Amino acid sequence: MANFVMYAAIMLIAGIGIPIMATLNGGLGTRLQSPALAAAILLFVGMVLAVTYLLVTEGVPKTLYPPNTPVYLYLGGFFVLFYILTITWVAPRFGVSNAIAFVLLGQLIAMSLIDHFGLFGAHKFTLNLQRLAGLGLMVLGVFLVLNKVPQINSSGS
Repeated sequence: MANFVMYAAIMLIAGIGIPIMATLNGGLGTRLQSPALAAAILLFVGMVLAVTYLLVTEGVPKTLYPPNTPVYLYLGGFFVLFYILTITWVAPRFGVSNAIAFVLLGQLIAMSLIDHFGLFGAHKFTLNLQRLAGLGLMVLGVFLVLNKVPQINSSGS
């Protein structure tokens, strides 16, 4: 239970960081008039920090490609870059809450498929009725916090 609370707290903090990062990098992209340059700067700063953390905590790695490592495991960098570029460009135009809400929807869809089918070596968690109900409530919650939710006309027209 202690690990669950610790992991949940760490991921909650990471989740808080995502819209902060989107707002900061969107602002940087707007000021630089280049979402691509802002994304490159963000990724450069992240790489410097990640390499520093690696060297301090683990030292120099013995290898970057251990035997029998599937190449697809290295594609996470593509998804990081795609996210950084798109959120940097879209958030200032669409609004941070709208952009992140659709990111959350994408995460809900992807996590469900990854868990259900055990994709990429993940543990399998079957999509049962309880999980589907929870996902439905989460999707509803995401739509309720959007800035541009269609208004329902009570007069029926």
